Amino acid sequence: MSIRSRMAKQEERRRFRVRNRVSRSAHGRPRLSVFRSNRHMYAQIIDDAAGRTLVAANTVDSSLSGPGGVGGDIEAAAKVGRLIAERAKAAGIVEVIFDRGAFRYHGRVAALADAAREAGLNF
Repeated sequence: MSIRSRMAKQEERRRFRVRNRVSRSAHGRPRLSVFRSNRHMYAQIIDDAAGRTLVAANTVDSSLSGPGGVGGDIEAAAKVGRLIAERAKAAGIVEVIFDRGAFRYHGRVAALADAAREAGLNF
């Protein structure tokens, strides 16, 4: 087994472990799912019962990134957190459960979560 496939397997198990814990404690609340790549941050609020995305925001969005904007830093992640909270409040969503996926709660993921909390989301 190569090192790449071993790391992919570990990431898949970590994602499953976090998602399982999140789904057990959701109690009907929608899930704020976060994905980060090297260049961009993505966040979406998902209703797992209906299986559809309610609200989404990312650094690729034209309202967030101007020409030549950097999408892979902490400031961009905080902007995504504020934007997802604003869109969620406009849609009538106040309480969510945070799903960090396979990513550690550190750096850009933590900045997104803190900005969403400051903007009015409860989780």
